[in-house]
Amino acid sequence: MLAETICSAVSAAGLGIAAVTAYRKRFLTATRIAAYSLVPVGLVLTGVVKWVSDIAFKPSVWLGFGLLGVAWLLFMITRAVERRGGGSRKERRAAARAARDEAVAPGASAPSLGAGAPAAGTRSRSKPEKKSGPSGAGEDFSDIEAILKKHGI
Repeated sequence: MLAETICSAVSAAGLGIAAVTAYRKRFLTATRIAAYSLVPVGLVLTGVVKWVSDIAFKPSVWLGFGLLGVAWLLFMITRAVERRGGGSRKERRAAARAARDEAVAPGASAPSLGAGAPAAGTRSRSKPEKKSGPSGAGEDFSDIEAILKKHGI
């Protein structure tokens, strides 16, 4: 009963504000205010206000809203973990395999890192060559060229 009275008062106040706005020759705004002010009375007449007031004061309903919130939180946590971790174990293994095979160009039989790269597991024990000149003008850019050619640049 109290909710219906409050909704009626809000609608009456809104219609009064719409009348004042229309008096000031702002008809479009007045029409919009009138439409908004009729919504509370419409909700009372359809029974939505009674239904909402019956729901609002039951503890079991609030427990249900709490459970929905916990479910939503769990969904968001699992989505965040999937995005950070890369999904399931199979997906992580497939991604690691793809990253390992990425150094080999399609159709190539050897990695495209250049001929001077040592094989995996072996180390060169000889001393590195000194660069000619102070700025290292004699650097070998073959690996960079191979990468650029691989990408079509």
